[in-house]
Amino acid sequence: MSTDTPDTPADDPPSRAELAARIDELEQQLAAATDDGQQKMSIIATKGTLDMAYPPLILASTAAAFGYEVTVFHTFWGLDILHEERSKDLKLSSVGNPNMPVPNAVGALPGMDRVTTKMMEKRIADNDTATIEELIDTSLDMGVEFQACQMTIDLMDYDEDAFYDGVTTGVGAATAIQDMADADIQLLV
Repeated sequence: MSTDTPDTPADDPPSRAELAARIDELEQQLAAATDDGQQKMSIIATKGTLDMAYPPLILASTAAAFGYEVTVFHTFWGLDILHEERSKDLKLSSVGNPNMPVPNAVGALPGMDRVTTKMMEKRIADNDTATIEELIDTSLDMGVEFQACQMTIDLMDYDEDAFYDGVTTGVGAATAIQDMADADIQLLV
């Protein structure tokens, strides 16, 4: 039997304004609970030439400066960027690069990669551009996580101790894929 009588109506339903205010409040609580406020960037570096070492390092350090959580997964020749000795001797190929100031026929001559590499190294020095080592050190200081692909380490017979201090080794493709899935921005370089 109902205790409601015509003189005592049941609780009035909330108004549209009250519902809208409650929805706004719940959305704010949900956003606060699920958003740590930090965006994430995931970069895959696959090439180890002088010209291809700069893009992932510049993007990583810049994103970190803007407050992003940044991970750079290096695989295949991209591991040379993280190798202390090899990173100081990265080459620039003059063949197959349509923007090189040398025609492919000339670029294919013996020693031309050495010439084009020296030309680029001079430009880097003349412009006071950071070196690969400086960009890696700066990025590490800013919290960028550099990951070395374990399969490639094994395949190419790299010595894990030869990487820069702070590089994470033992990382597999599954970890890289999960990192990309969790990232706001994913780049393949």
